[in-house]
Amino acid sequence: MTVTTYPAGIRSVPAGARVRPILIAGPLSVELTDDPADIAAVQHLRYQVFAAEPGFSDAIGEPTTQRDADRYDEYCEHLVVRHLDHGLVGCARLLPPDRATAAGGWYTDTEFDAGELDEIRSATVEMGRVCVAPDHRQGSTTALMWAALLHYLEASDHRYLIGCVSVPLGLSGARGSVLRGVRDVVMDRHRAPWQAYPHVRPLVDGRLLDHIGPPANPPIPPLMRAYLRMGAQVCGEPAIDPVFDVGDFVTVLDRLAGNSRYLDRMRAAVGRLAPVARA
Repeated sequence: MTVTTYPAGIRSVPAGARVRPILIAGPLSVELTDDPADIAAVQHLRYQVFAAEPGFSDAIGEPTTQRDADRYDEYCEHLVVRHLDHGLVGCARLLPPDRATAAGGWYTDTEFDAGELDEIRSATVEMGRVCVAPDHRQGSTTALMWAALLHYLEASDHRYLIGCVSVPLGLSGARGSVLRGVRDVVMDRHRAPWQAYPHVRPLVDGRLLDHIGPPANPPIPPLMRAYLRMGAQVCGEPAIDPVFDVGDFVTVLDRLAGNSRYLDRMRAAVGRLAPVARA
């Protein structure tokens, strides 16, 4: 991982602090925050990134405030990546079991019947709204974010990470063709033992995915590719999100049964980034 070339450390802060640094690597730091100013900045970054992302709907977020926000933001812990010179450059929101209970369930539950996953809810953190500023999508930023996520799971003793991974409907080719292709790949090679069932039958402009021709080599979106590289599995058919104009796949990573080689590399990176915490 490229982040291992940076001088690094973990800083401890009082338990009641609104901002908790996790990892620091050169000009980049990863923190957990529930500070209102940080959350507003996160919502603004999400709006900027999603609004400019190819294939996503231009109806995302609120143009007046230039924020992407929903009711789950107030329940989540927000993981942020900061650059010393450029400020906030990446974010994700995390909903551990106690906060999910307070929120009335996962965001995933709004799109899917996820009853088969009830057996792992108490050991699961839901992750959502992941984005990185376009100028910072090189290996160091994304690698540091994933290392921090793994550290978060292990430090909080949660086994699973779940999330809705989006595939825009308006990518190259016919609408929905990439979604169809990605679905075929993940269902053939990465099927989970649990199924999540969309509340609404997944149709793209009135057509079933099976009636839309897939590309010969469907491009796997970066977030899905990262999940799969770590050994994540996909829980069935996608749901269609008409606001974002995407298909969402319920994806589950088991940190105890994932790609051990890849996860161990991240654990080693966390170890090198945490000398202060062990001193």
